[in-house]
Amino acid sequence: MSAQLNVSAGAGDESERWLRARRDEIERALDASLPPPADGDPGRLVESMRYSLLAPGKRLRPLLALAAAESQRPTDDAAATDPNVLRASCAVELVHCYSLIHDDLPAMDDDDFRRGRPSNHKAFDEATAILAGDALLTLAFEWLAEAGAAADRPAAFLTAARALARGAGARGMVRGQARDLREPPPADVATLELLHAEKTAALFRAAVEIGGAVGGGDAAALTALAAFGERFGVAFQHADDLDDADHPAHAAAARARLETLVDEAVRSLAPLGGRGDRLAGFARRLVARAR
Repeated sequence: MSAQLNVSAGAGDESERWLRARRDEIERALDASLPPPADGDPGRLVESMRYSLLAPGKRLRPLLALAAAESQRPTDDAAATDPNVLRASCAVELVHCYSLIHDDLPAMDDDDFRRGRPSNHKAFDEATAILAGDALLTLAFEWLAEAGAAADRPAAFLTAARALARGAGARGMVRGQARDLREPPPADVATLELLHAEKTAALFRAAVEIGGAVGGGDAAALTALAAFGERFGVAFQHADDLDDADHPAHAAAARARLETLVDEAVRSLAPLGGRGDRLAGFARRLVARAR
C-alpha cells in the first residue's frame, strides 16, 4: 500500500495542468481541514495526524476520485473543483494515510521509515501512531457526511461512504492485510492477485466509486468505474512489485498480467466514452512505468 505512480510521466501539457491544479487543491484542502487545534493538542494527536497526512505524496487516490467525478460532467476544464466533491475525494486519502501508519507498526510490517523520513510511530510513539490512524479513519467518514450535508445530496454521499467502508474494511484492505500477515507467500500469480485485490485494489475501487457517486454518476457509470478500479489497483501493485523486485519468482508472469489488466481497465471505461480518457491515461502510465 506504499506504492507511488509517476502520474506525470508521458503526460501532455493539458494533463500536466490538470494534475498541478488538482494536486494543489488536494494539498490545500488537507491542510485547511485538519488545522492545529487552537485549544491545545493532548498527546500530540493532531500533530501526529498532520505529520503523516501532510507528508509529501502523489495523492493518487484523491486524484483518481476527482478524475472519476469529472468523468460524469458534461465539460472538462481546470476550473476549481466543487468543494464538496473535493472534500469527499480527500476522504480516501485519510483512509490511505491511516493504513500506512498502521502498516508501519511493529505488529504489522515493522517499517521505521516512510517517504524518506521516520514512520509515525518512530517520530512519536506506538500508542500515538495507533490513535492517529484511528482518528484519520473516522475523520474520513465525518468529511463525507459533512460534504453530503453541504451538497444537499445525501444519497450520493451515502453511496460514497458505503464504497469507502467496503474498500477499507473486512472485505477489502483490512482483509488483505490479515491475509498478508497470516498466510504463506503466494505460490502463483493468481494467489498473488487475490492479495493485491484486497490489500491494494479495494481502496482504488473505492476512490473511483466515491468520485463517480459524488460526481452524479448513475448505476451503469459506477459499475464501469468499479471494474476500472479493481483492475487498475491490481495492475498498480504488479508495477510496484516489479519496481521493488518483490515476488521475483512471479516477475515474468506479473509483467504480462500488468499489460492485460491495463487493457481490461481501459476497456471497462467504454460506457463513459471520451469522458473516461483521463482515467485511462492513469492506467496506461503503469505499463510505461514497468518497461
